[in-house]
Amino acid sequence: LFFFMMVFMDTTATIPTGAMAERWAWKNFFVYGLWVALPYCIYANWVWGGGWLAQGGINWGLGHGAVDFAGSGVVHAMGGIIALAGGIVIGPRIGKYDAKGKPQALPGHDVPMVVLGTFILAFGWFGFNPGSTLAGTDLRISFVVVNTMLASITAAIATHLTLNIKGLKPDPTMLCNGMLAGLVAITAPCAFVNPIGAGIIGAIAGVLVVYSVFFFER
Repeated sequence: LFFFMMVFMDTTATIPTGAMAERWAWKNFFVYGLWVALPYCIYANWVWGGGWLAQGGINWGLGHGAVDFAGSGVVHAMGGIIALAGGIVIGPRIGKYDAKGKPQALPGHDVPMVVLGTFILAFGWFGFNPGSTLAGTDLRISFVVVNTMLASITAAIATHLTLNIKGLKPDPTMLCNGMLAGLVAITAPCAFVNPIGAGIIGAIAGVLVVYSVFFFER
């Protein structure tokens, strides 16, 4: 269990590294790697360790309290918040904005590598989510696997359709982002929703990815 949680903590740490890649010194990266364990462990204890968020149902009548089966909040949201803080401090990449402050697209330098990495991540998610049952004999594992697959598929399709609706051409990198967003979104409820619900969750995540990009571009 300690090793499992350590890998989850490592996953949390990799999210901000993507947001701040190429813009910080090695020594700062090393210090950050030591520091990120602290907020992860605190929040993980609040949700997974029987902390005050997990006890919200008992103490305040808030349903089942904070429920996060495999880490949408504990891992991905925590990593995202740290990434946002780091991005604000470091600032945008050189060339992201022109002299007038207009945002410029920074396309991927190797799209096939992006797609390959996405599929590797998607495959790894079938260890990430089903593995959170902590037992192959836990029959929820069948729901978890199917829901994880459906959310990733519907997210990619929803991303593609949203691009079409906005009059844009298909973009492989956006489809990759949409698929990953669907995987992140289904990670918390993957053991608690039915397949239709998983598909809806993935589709919403795919649409939100497109609109979030347009929001930040403006």
